[in-house]
Amino acid sequence: MYYRPKNLNDAIATLSKGELTIAAGCTDLFPTTQEDSLGSNILDISAIKSLRTVSIENGFRRIGSGTTWSDLENEELPNCYEMLKECSSQVGSRQIQNVGTIGGNLCNASPAADGVPCLLSLDASIELISINGKRILKLEDFIKGSRNTELKKNEILSAILIPQKAERGRSSFVKLGARKYLVISIAMVACKINLDGDIISDIAISIGSCSAVAKRLRELENILIGKSTNSDLIADIYDFQYQNHISPIDDIRGTNEYRLEVSRVLVKDSIIETINKFKIKG
Repeated sequence: MYYRPKNLNDAIATLSKGELTIAAGCTDLFPTTQEDSLGSNILDISAIKSLRTVSIENGFRRIGSGTTWSDLENEELPNCYEMLKECSSQVGSRQIQNVGTIGGNLCNASPAADGVPCLLSLDASIELISINGKRILKLEDFIKGSRNTELKKNEILSAILIPQKAERGRSSFVKLGARKYLVISIAMVACKINLDGDIISDIAISIGSCSAVAKRLRELENILIGKSTNSDLIADIYDFQYQNHISPIDDIRGTNEYRLEVSRVLVKDSIIETINKFKIKG
């Protein structure tokens, strides 16, 4: 059976009546089955307009889970969302960006999910809704491992919540792959920085494709907070013991050792690129 409700209440009620596979942009739905057919009942939430909005509510920016990558790229957002916009413009192809959703990216829970490092660096939480009510989890608590989340069978991921107090500074997203588009990344870094003059007053660094789940490098953040942008930041970045915080694998795209080395380079590039945005645009 195929269900396509037009409002969230109907979707929740339908989901409570039986086991359904939730579909949004559907860019990964069929490929992940590795079968000739889906073989399950589908709840298509793409017609629910309330899931495709961006708003401010109770001190949070609320990004509906059905918001597409193209929506995000075109949305007017504070400068700290530069990394999410840069990420949006590099997800798959333009066709995928037009239909793929940010909520689907999180629920798919790929280690190489482009949106996760950006949202981690924005201190994101996610809103889950079911017939039993609503619950909110920090993003880092929601994704438990590769293709593994805290989403229950009767729940829909309805929104991503960004605290407005985190919406400061500038940001950058850097990604390494065999090519720029239509690629599963070897490694990626999302960095958000706030400056007080030339002093780093706040920084968030998250790295993806180098562990089963993207990671915030909080210990490196603590090292860099309070440092001047005119000091030797590169030494701190390169001396950091990445192997104690990420666990990259060997695969067809790169070895463990290569990813560890690339991590240092991408973190350095993302930090320098973000700092340069302050210098160029003020």
